[in-house]
Amino acid sequence: MAECPILEQFGGSDRGGPFQVEFECLMVKSLLIVDDDPTQRRILEETIKRLGFGTKTAGSGEQALQILEGPERGDISLVLLDLVMGGLDGMGVLDKLNGKTGVPPIIVQTAHGSIDAAINAMRAGAVDFVVKPVSPERLEVSIKSALKIEALAGEINRIKKKVEGTLTFADLVVRGDGMERVVALGKRAAASNIPVLIEGESGVGKELIARAIQGESERAGKPFVVVNCGAIPENLVESILFGHEKGSFTGAVDKRIGKFQEADGGTLFLDEIGELPLDAQVKLLRALQEGEIDPVGSKKSVNVNFRLISATNRNMIQLVREGKFREDLYYRLNVFPIWVPPLRERLGDVAELVQHFIARFAAEEGKRINGISEEALRLIKSYPWPGNVRQLENAVFRAVVLADGPELTVAEFPQIAAHVTGFDTAVPAAPAPAPKPGAFKGPAVLGAEDIIPQTMEIRAHGGDSALGIPVVTEAGDIRPLDEIEADMIRLALGRYRGHMTEVAKRLKIGRSTLYRKMQEYGLEPRA
Repeated sequence: MAECPILEQFGGSDRGGPFQVEFECLMVKSLLIVDDDPTQRRILEETIKRLGFGTKTAGSGEQALQILEGPERGDISLVLLDLVMGGLDGMGVLDKLNGKTGVPPIIVQTAHGSIDAAINAMRAGAVDFVVKPVSPERLEVSIKSALKIEALAGEINRIKKKVEGTLTFADLVVRGDGMERVVALGKRAAASNIPVLIEGESGVGKELIARAIQGESERAGKPFVVVNCGAIPENLVESILFGHEKGSFTGAVDKRIGKFQEADGGTLFLDEIGELPLDAQVKLLRALQEGEIDPVGSKKSVNVNFRLISATNRNMIQLVREGKFREDLYYRLNVFPIWVPPLRERLGDVAELVQHFIARFAAEEGKRINGISEEALRLIKSYPWPGNVRQLENAVFRAVVLADGPELTVAEFPQIAAHVTGFDTAVPAAPAPAPKPGAFKGPAVLGAEDIIPQTMEIRAHGGDSALGIPVVTEAGDIRPLDEIEADMIRLALGRYRGHMTEVAKRLKIGRSTLYRKMQEYGLEPRA
């Protein structure tokens, strides 16, 4: 992973301060510079280091291929490739890498007179080109754009592999030392048909581990059937798992195959296996031992060929002691146990998981978000994450929706900051709006028994400044409620900086109602 020894050089600059550089250094491994000119290599190396990225260099196309096809390939996030070199040139490198998997994005360098060659290089697989001599600003934009495209392409590739049943451990975001043993055991399990029991807290990613095991096994691309044993009504467990014949019970109007038959030839993933009723446990034990099931109402057994992977967040030994889980079935399932550590024990994965979720949700929400501030990343690493990766995913999703700027800050994680000391998410009060021309500026008017204010006074918490909303006209008439309501919504939008969820919460109305009223009054969300 790249180090960032020059963070201080960027503090206070117009690039966004040190947090942006640190975040990018956490996300990016190294950039490979390929150029046969040693002077040009040194210039590019210093420029890229000043941008906050780690570097590796290659003096020829042959040396670049050795790095990109060897064990160092996993350390490279991007390649800066010169097109004109002695021996194997840039186009030759692109041709040899074309069609291979795991190749990082490539930016080509070209002279002024070879734009056509650069276009041909992009057709051969390059993601961008820069013209020599390239300015640091142009190079930075090109690098960041290429990394964003790669992040989105990686997410799309993961989704595609997940649907096709070919997801592997290389596709998972597991970089910390805490997951090395999980990956090693998962790869060993994939080489066999042995039953696997994945244990760990809720939200640690047990299903993804199961999918990666299938993706690296001989059953890759075959059905991967997921069953949440805790979500099935007890009276329908046997029917859903093993299927039923037509007329076998009230409501069985058609024949239905069960999950075991759906998984025939592939993998059956039984999540929350500890919630399975005792009656179904007996039939599951027989299916594991004999490789056949008995659909409800059927007169003959059905042979099935499946790989079983189970998962639980319960203490299975304790369930066995309490008589809630069959001991013989437990030992049949627990042949190859894999324990997935909670997120608080593998904080080395947090930064890359955050970047992964930002790229995904920013694309889904159509927002331009470059990264996360140093303070927000420190907040995330200080939180214990009882909900693990699932909770982190939802927190980043919410932050992306709330974000108004190009980066996520502590303000976008109020629920997390509330549980970590030293972080403040208070929204600053908006400045008092300038009075409209002709607006009434007089003091309160005495009524019969009380003081009837001509403005509703809203004071900032702990402050002396007041924000006034007139309730009577200059002529002394009461203003219509819709005008006062529009002013209140306008005030709330400014005070809470356009955070629609917070505005609706403070006004005690639903978000849909808030949007409808804003449309009626011609109001736009404030950034």
